[in-house]
Amino acid sequence: MLTLCVTTAWGQSNKQQPHIGYLYPAGGQRGSVAQITAGGQFLRGATDVYVSGKGVHASVIEYIRPTGNINKEQRDLLQKRLNELREKQLAELPGKDSSPPMPTEENLAEKHSQISKPSKKEDNSNKEDAVNTEEVKLPDHPLLYDLENKSLRELAHITNTLFFPRNKKQINRQISESVLIQISIDPDAQPGARELRIKTGTGLTNPMVFHVGLFPETRELEPNDQQAYPKLPRTQSLPEGKPIELPVVLNGQIMPGDVDRFRFRASQGQELVIETHARSLIPYLADAVPGWFQATLALYDANGNELAFADDYRFNPDPVLFYRIPADGEYELGIHDSIYRGREDFVYRIIVGQQPFITQMFPLGGKAGDQTTALVSGWNLRETRLPLDTRPGDNCIRQIAYRKGKRLSNTVPYAVDNLPECNEKEANDTPKTAQQIEIPKIINGRIGQAGDVDIFHLTGNTDDVVVAEVYARRLNSPLDSLLRLTDAAGNVLEWNDDYVMEDSHLYRDIVGLITHHADSYLTARLPKDGTYYVHLADSQHHGGMAYNYRLRIAAPQPDFTLRVTPSSISMQAGTTVALCVHALRKDGFDGRIEVVLKDAPAGFELGGGWIPVGRDHVRMTLSAPNETPDQPVALQLEGIAPIGGQIVSHLAVPSEDMMQAFLYRHLVPSQELLVVVNKSKWRVPPIRLAGRDIVRIPAGGTAQVRLKTAKRPALQEMQLELNEPPRGLTLHDVTVVPEGIAFRLEADKDALPIDFADNLIVEAFRESTPKQKNGKPANQKQRTSMGIFPAIPIEIVP
Repeated sequence: MLTLCVTTAWGQSNKQQPHIGYLYPAGGQRGSVAQITAGGQFLRGATDVYVSGKGVHASVIEYIRPTGNINKEQRDLLQKRLNELREKQLAELPGKDSSPPMPTEENLAEKHSQISKPSKKEDNSNKEDAVNTEEVKLPDHPLLYDLENKSLRELAHITNTLFFPRNKKQINRQISESVLIQISIDPDAQPGARELRIKTGTGLTNPMVFHVGLFPETRELEPNDQQAYPKLPRTQSLPEGKPIELPVVLNGQIMPGDVDRFRFRASQGQELVIETHARSLIPYLADAVPGWFQATLALYDANGNELAFADDYRFNPDPVLFYRIPADGEYELGIHDSIYRGREDFVYRIIVGQQPFITQMFPLGGKAGDQTTALVSGWNLRETRLPLDTRPGDNCIRQIAYRKGKRLSNTVPYAVDNLPECNEKEANDTPKTAQQIEIPKIINGRIGQAGDVDIFHLTGNTDDVVVAEVYARRLNSPLDSLLRLTDAAGNVLEWNDDYVMEDSHLYRDIVGLITHHADSYLTARLPKDGTYYVHLADSQHHGGMAYNYRLRIAAPQPDFTLRVTPSSISMQAGTTVALCVHALRKDGFDGRIEVVLKDAPAGFELGGGWIPVGRDHVRMTLSAPNETPDQPVALQLEGIAPIGGQIVSHLAVPSEDMMQAFLYRHLVPSQELLVVVNKSKWRVPPIRLAGRDIVRIPAGGTAQVRLKTAKRPALQEMQLELNEPPRGLTLHDVTVVPEGIAFRLEADKDALPIDFADNLIVEAFRESTPKQKNGKPANQKQRTSMGIFPAIPIEIVP
């Protein structure tokens, strides 16, 4: 029993981590109730749904196992049931002219509110039918939930989705399971992006984007390739639907070779903004090239003539169309993948209407504490001045949107810094006309036309170190900057085009969402006293009103930012899990960073809370209290370091480590680090490192380590191993001692340099001999993880 106790309590479950691959639809209107589908893997046993922020309530309706290809008997039964429902509704139609338009989320909410209890999928037994329904049941599929309440268009959608084409599909296990979720959004819920997670018996899923919108929402209904609502022979005189009224949010999924079209009515003079959310919903697909759903949009008139086309918005893969309607009438919007790929996780949301949209803003930020108002321009903006929040705080890049009643624009980023600022002054295209500045300085400027070059004049002394850094692409500017530092004679001392910000651990991209690092950065030591010039241009020789930038010219300002992965953690009370903290070091900062839990509830402890000198990432451990919190806990990690005689602190940004196109990895920011602590049947004894905070191991030598814990018979059966150790470190001679466990760490002098520092994580295993079906012992022993211990800081010394 003691062995079972320790195995169950200490162990971080070896079961696969639940994962969400997509949400469909990935949003809903304020004040509505909707049913959405979460597709993913290891979702069995889903019990709870958590949505960040206030005003959005979600619950699990049903888990749906992987849906395979439908066999003939199931197809026959489904076709029969669909025909029955279709005939019933057609018989009740008063006439084609009164057929309802495509259902919106409001219609669905009203319909579902009238159902006291959602009905389960139909098995529809009929003894008189040729199909033996006692043996054959309808397949598990999200579309077949609440089948008897589907509209004619929804029934046609089911037919065309499940029956045409007839070719068999290969199941993608990453998105093969489904969870039906009921979403209720309060009328006063804050609009914008939220995070949705699902809790299962084995853990907490990754977060997925879920939007709270202001406009009515509708979902695509197949077939919709040629025109939005055709008359369909297979649907037996299905009434033609009505055009969609604007404004609206269109939700859909692109399948292989699919082209979705939506028909809507528009009036002359309307300045439509058609904004796509696709890649922003699912930033990276691990098994797709280029690594996301690359949507393309096309707008057509009633005769099928193409009026406008977009396959991106500047450097953003999600396209945006701007179009002034020339005449009253009906128009069609088409969307497909640029190379006609498709799958259930090729999800999109398209906002269509006269909503405001900011295309450019100047300046792109302000000094902390200074009152700053930005000038904005774009589409459907009733105001051109937007006050920026520059209150001092840890977040140097912030977001803002134009909001007027139900009119909400896209969000745009801006920066808040502490250095003195000034604006660029033209003409400054040559060294003779260069704008003179005193450093340190942040310059707000613009490459106003193609071929424009902005040049800034400064004076420096021998051995002065100068840093020049551009913030443009990170602040939504299309500028692809090119920086050069020259002396008075025109000699180039340093130059930079693209500066990649990454850590060395598998070349993870720290920025996360930007794959083209177009912002330039250079640092140089001045060779002598004299005059120097910083040249800034667009590397593609482009320019315009939107090509704005913030240029920092200063002495080095050593600093850092932190990312922590994963952003969803599930653990049992009293156990320990591993997480990783990444450091992006700036302007030469190479010092040690202490990492602590900030304002955490009692009982949570961080093990190995440091990033040693020179390291850009370290694995740490988080231990949960023995008491189980009633709700998930949002934790914050804070990094603290002495820099330039001052104590500098920054919060770690929760992130997801995502793979793009089979190779590249990106740290994509999340809104919160959410921890779910599950109850444990047994109280777990605390484990502590005995003695020093840091275990110092001689190069080529060994060091003894003691872990203090309650002595139990199960300790005798444990086998200890290092979990993902650095090359050259090994663990030996595990023994049970009066205060707990002792073992020896050995460092290979040829593999590990002097002063190397890290955290070691020790994992405990237990071997057992399982029994076969006949009751006899199996030939091979089974090895089970009992979990990990708190991280052990180590350092290699002479």
